[in-house]
Amino acid sequence: MYQYDNFDQAMLDARIEEFSDQVARRLSGELTEEQFKPLRLMNGIYLQMHAYMLRVAIPYGTLDAQKLRGLAHVARAYDKGYGHFTTRTNIQFHWLKLEQAPDALRALAQVGLHSIQTSGNCIRNITTDQFAGASADEVCDPRIWGEVLRQWSTFHPEYSFLPRKFKIAISASAQDRAAVQWHDVGLYIVRNEAGETGFRVLAGGGMGRTPILGKTVREFLPQEHLLTYLEALLRVYNRYGRRDNAFKARIKILVHEIGIETFRAEVEAEWQEVLKVWQPLDLREVERIARHFAPPPFEALPWQDAGFEAARTADPDFAAWVETNVHPHKAPGYAIATISLKATGETPGDMSADQMDAVADIAEHFSFGDVRVTHEQNLVLPHVKKADLHTVYTRLKALGLATPNHGLITDIIACPGLDYCSLANTRSIPVAMDLQRRFADIARQRDIGELKIKISGCINACGHHHAGHIGILGVDKRGEENFQITLGGSGAQDASLGKIIGPGFDYEGVIDAVETIVDTYLAIRAPGERFLDTCRRVGIQPFKEAVYGQN
Repeated sequence: MYQYDNFDQAMLDARIEEFSDQVARRLSGELTEEQFKPLRLMNGIYLQMHAYMLRVAIPYGTLDAQKLRGLAHVARAYDKGYGHFTTRTNIQFHWLKLEQAPDALRALAQVGLHSIQTSGNCIRNITTDQFAGASADEVCDPRIWGEVLRQWSTFHPEYSFLPRKFKIAISASAQDRAAVQWHDVGLYIVRNEAGETGFRVLAGGGMGRTPILGKTVREFLPQEHLLTYLEALLRVYNRYGRRDNAFKARIKILVHEIGIETFRAEVEAEWQEVLKVWQPLDLREVERIARHFAPPPFEALPWQDAGFEAARTADPDFAAWVETNVHPHKAPGYAIATISLKATGETPGDMSADQMDAVADIAEHFSFGDVRVTHEQNLVLPHVKKADLHTVYTRLKALGLATPNHGLITDIIACPGLDYCSLANTRSIPVAMDLQRRFADIARQRDIGELKIKISGCINACGHHHAGHIGILGVDKRGEENFQITLGGSGAQDASLGKIIGPGFDYEGVIDAVETIVDTYLAIRAPGERFLDTCRRVGIQPFKEAVYGQN
């Protein structure tokens, strides 16, 4: 992974000292909250319902053991002993004392972490595939380009005060694990007919109150022109994006209102202007960055391991975990292991400081120190020998981190909701936990198969409910919590927007409604059909009739 150099460190240190002075002036009363708000937001600090919250960037979702231990320290010293991993692959600490914020940032900087690009109308933390560098079907390691974009976008003078926040995701595999089409800009790394590497560029995707899938701006962009082209695209957005209405300020509204053809023409024209003054990217610089992402020293191993196969036969619980949480690796004798942060009765995405330290130890011993954060609020050990998988599983099980439910109905995405967030209309965490309890039986989960539930406590869609096979949106209905259900969404390569099935439900009703929907699917599915396949084949009407009793 990329290691910060002296320039990076000096930049972080200077930023923290500047913010430390700003905090002191706020605490003394020299700055009002209104004056202080934009300053703290630029440093990833929010004021939520009960306390300040610190959001820490995890660029392209990659951690190492040292960084994970650093997060554990911050959780103990400046929070209540845990952190919450988010759908942007960031981590949030929800109980920060403002006077301790500079010290927390100093502690993060010591391990190469920061809170830059986690808030404000800037280019946010750039995300990518959690299997990067391990997946056999990738064109290249997309984290290399994530780092190129991080260096380009951090403190970029033109893009620190955009009309609204701006999110970028990158995928280099046929299987989209980064929800690329739901981003302001989505990048698919591809090869053209001549075998050249480049990008399919999408723009105008996003969730929130106006959910829209991104549209293709350019089918193939040579890799050396990525920065010049994005420079042009961001300039067009900066020029025409709405600044008079925060609800209409995202690039998705601009693309929708002027149309993709006009938007594309504007970008192409601006690109020609950029090329008059900007040089294409020197690919030697990309090669320099790529060296930081060189594959670890894999051993020469056979594809199969007798000890692994024997353990899978002897331990049914291990076999169940392997079936859902272990994935193929490009190197013989290795595997990718997903650590579910969705144990029954636990807050989705939460992890204690002790668990962080223990997983850092596991990663150090069994995964070359490499840990990934997923946009589905789980962790990944990307490089585990098959011979070590049972040992890894046993250690994770002792930590309560071996739930065999990756991709199943209890692997629920949920935002913090009304338990923490001042923007939320309803709770999300208790709904997720009750659904986990309702479907806790692992045999039942396996029978249901792949089914992604995603829950947001308000229209801002931090829980990605629009992309849920079953999406749940919390709304305020005359002062009471109400939950709206959508069906048929997807954040994968077959991305789609979920459709609302009808009127919302109260807290108890939404749990029963989800179970009715699942039972209906089990009754009408064709052999081998996932929930999403069935939903697309029959539409929402059978589910609507089952839930509301309509004919």
